[in-house]
Formats: sequence, structure tokens, C-alpha cells
Amino acid sequence: MSIPNSTTILQVDAFTDHPFGGNPAAVCVLSAPASETWMRVVAAEMNLSETAFLHPDEGGYQLRWFTPTSEVDLCGHATLASAHVLWSEGHLPPTDSARFYTKSGLLTATQKDGWIKLDLPVQPTSPVTAPPELLKSLRGLQPRSIEYGGTAESNYLVELPSEDYVRSLRPDFAMMRLLPAQGVIVTALGEEPNIDFVSRYFAPNVGINEDPVTGSAHCSLVPFWQKRLDQTAFVARQVSDRGGILKVQREGDRVYISGQAVTVMKGSLLSVPNPAM
Repeated sequence: MSIPNSTTILQVDAFTDHPFGGNPAAVCVLSAPASETWMRVVAAEMNLSETAFLHPDEGGYQLRWFTPTSEVDLCGHATLASAHVLWSEGHLPPTDSARFYTKSGLLTATQKDGWIKLDLPVQPTSPVTAPPELLKSLRGLQPRSIEYGGTAESNYLVELPSEDYVRSLRPDFAMMRLLPAQGVIVTALGEEPNIDFVSRYFAPNVGINEDPVTGSAHCSLVPFWQKRLDQTAFVARQVSDRGGILKVQREGDRVYISGQAVTVMKGSLLSVPNPAM
């Protein structure tokens, strides 16, 4: 039953096949654009790594993503969650592609056999000299390599000696906030059977100390590991406490990221969006 003067909001766990795993995102499907102020306060209220807002436009949907403190230019897990909501809530037929107009251009999603496949832009990185703040934030660990870049928001990409170093890292977030970057990706070769590489992602500058599973980080991880392993398709694991599995592949200037999603909550915000001005 709908509630007058309310807005439907769903919480979806992305990059997982079971509730309370992967990366949670809130999703609001609106009938018209909302004001940025309203979207920011809703995202702060939800206090998840990302809240997605979308409304119909030109045969697709305008899509924006907000952390509790900032708008971002690209978010994989909240895009996957948005596509899941469009199909599961009947906004789109299950055989239709989801088309999203975003600050990172047109993004699309398709689904097959319970997996959602995202089409995202590649975000290559280049080797750099590590700033002192980065090394201090890593608690003195000595990286194998350090790169920097990305076209939506720049990140440091740090290769550590082994999966154990990635899993056991406890960053100094106060030091990490001094870096001129959205976040820090740490990665290493996978040690489990059938896992090519592992990663974690830290973004204290946008209000997320650690993001559980980060689709957009793999837009840089895929070209990074492509150079090292001489392959274009991978199975990756993000080894946060919640964790998640991603199937990723590079084709030209695009990265295809596949994952699963589960709706865990559906409710009504007792607030109607302020219209965009």
C-alpha cells in the first residue's frame, strides 16, 4: 500500500547472491528530477556508501550517485543496484537493457541467468612516486608498485606483496585524508583457486573509510592486471569484511563488470522530493 506524500526507497546488496553480503546501496526511482539539496540530505540520512537517484529520460534514466558527504562521477555497485530495482520492481521488462545517463556518459546494464552485466568506461592509471602521506597511511608497508589516475575521480592504486597484506591492512585514515585523491585501491594476486586478483578500496575523503565492493575501482584494476597477467578477463574478489565476487572483462575502452544483487529492504521516505530548479 502506498503512503501519501512519501517516496519509495529500496536497499539492495550488490555483488552478492545473499542478503547482508556485498555492498549495500539505497535506490530511489523518481518520476522527475529532484533538487540536489534533497538528494544530499537523503544520502546523508541513509548513511550508506552510495545512494542512487534516477528518473526516466529519453528512453533511459538519468542517474546520480551520492555518498553521505559527496556526489561522485561513477559508482558501479549502485548502478548494478539501480538496474536490479528497475527489473525487480517492474519499471523495465526483464529482457530490456537498462540505460543510464550519468556524469560518466551512457552506461548500460543487461541481465542473464541471475547476473547483471554493467558496461563502464576504462579508467587507466600510470606509475607515480608515492607521496609520504600515502606510505604513512599504509602503516609502513612497502608496495610493489604505485599508480595514480582514473578519469572520473582519481585514485591511488597500490600493489601489495600478497593477498595477506591486502586482507590485514589497517590504514591510517587521518593520513589518507591528506591525499589529493578520492581514494586508495590496494590489490594483490589472488591466492584462492579461480580468483585472479583481490582488492580493497578506501575513500575517507568522500565519507567512506572502506567501501565493501567497488565496481568503479575495477575500471582501473582491470587494465592494471591486464598488463601484468596478459589477459583481458578475470574473476576478482574484494576482500572487505562483507566481501564480493566480480566477473570483469576489458574490451577496448570499456570494462564489463558482472555481479548479482539482492533487495533487503523496501520502505517509504516520509518526504517528497524538492523539484530540481
